[in-house]
Amino acid sequence: MSKSVNVAILGATGAVGAELLQLLEERDFPVKNLKLLASPRSAGKTLRFKGEDITVEVVSAEAFQGVDIVLASAGGSTSKEWAAIAVAAGAVVIDNSSAFRMDPEVPLIVPEINPEAAKDHKGIIANPNCTTILMGVAIYPLHKVQPIKRIVVSTYQSASGAGARAMAEVKQQTEAILAGDAPKTESFPYPLAFNLFPHNSPLDDQGYCQEEMKMVNETRKIFGEPDLKISATCVRVPVLRAHSEAINLEFEANFEPAAAKEVLATAPGVTVVEDWEKNYFPMPIDATGKDPVLVGRIRRDISQDHGLELWLCGDQIRKGAALNAVQIAELLCEQDLLQSNAVATAV
Repeated sequence: MSKSVNVAILGATGAVGAELLQLLEERDFPVKNLKLLASPRSAGKTLRFKGEDITVEVVSAEAFQGVDIVLASAGGSTSKEWAAIAVAAGAVVIDNSSAFRMDPEVPLIVPEINPEAAKDHKGIIANPNCTTILMGVAIYPLHKVQPIKRIVVSTYQSASGAGARAMAEVKQQTEAILAGDAPKTESFPYPLAFNLFPHNSPLDDQGYCQEEMKMVNETRKIFGEPDLKISATCVRVPVLRAHSEAINLEFEANFEPAAAKEVLATAPGVTVVEDWEKNYFPMPIDATGKDPVLVGRIRRDISQDHGLELWLCGDQIRKGAALNAVQIAELLCEQDLLQSNAVATAV
């Protein structure tokens, strides 16, 4: 990646925006010029990048002029408002919201799984949901060896999935409860400290919430398997950062746990964490701030033929959001894919 590019972060002052800024520096991404964009509420703040203070600007059409890549993490409505404008100005938008994920014209990419989809972009590339990314990185290497027939997944999602305010809220609730006071709720409908509840995104007529159906539909799209059987139960738990998932897999044929472990030991983006003698397996505190998805407790499902169970933990803000977006940006630079295949009006 010798060529330097002009980058804008839309939603720069949020939790994912801050992580994007950090990752661009950590990974020495070839930034020629960096713009930090946000709402008028955040304009004028300064954020540090490579030893320099950069002032946050109000997002506007003019702000996208000369920008090559926009890393957007400001919510679906903001992305819908500004993405086409950014593309019309000549930028490729890597969007972290759900706004474009299921648009058939928009690639939905996890670089470890379907990097080839990037070549078909028309100016916008969607970043999948955090739980989808973490699961996909862990199970796709197995799927390539032995096709998966069915996935049953239960998630244990940290407060970080709802942003920096939600993380602060859990801390405040914890302090309040320990002091004998009633916890206040703003980011979540119910107290999360010392509690857990099914994910509070809207329910469909089948009783599945939006978060669960994201895992179903996005995984099918990324894997290129529109008929893959998937059932998800998503739960919010009182963990500050890093999501966990318990995954049950049914394969087309037998898949020995030892063979699965061998595959995952060399899989990109995966670290196997297993100490059976100490009963030590992936934990959110181990995954926090780390890039790899930690996978362990790889074992046979004794209730069915051709079944495996596994457990994973991954940092929702890093690989579940910001890191995946930066990896997509790196892919665009490496493969010289910054030129859009269509104008913004086609999206």
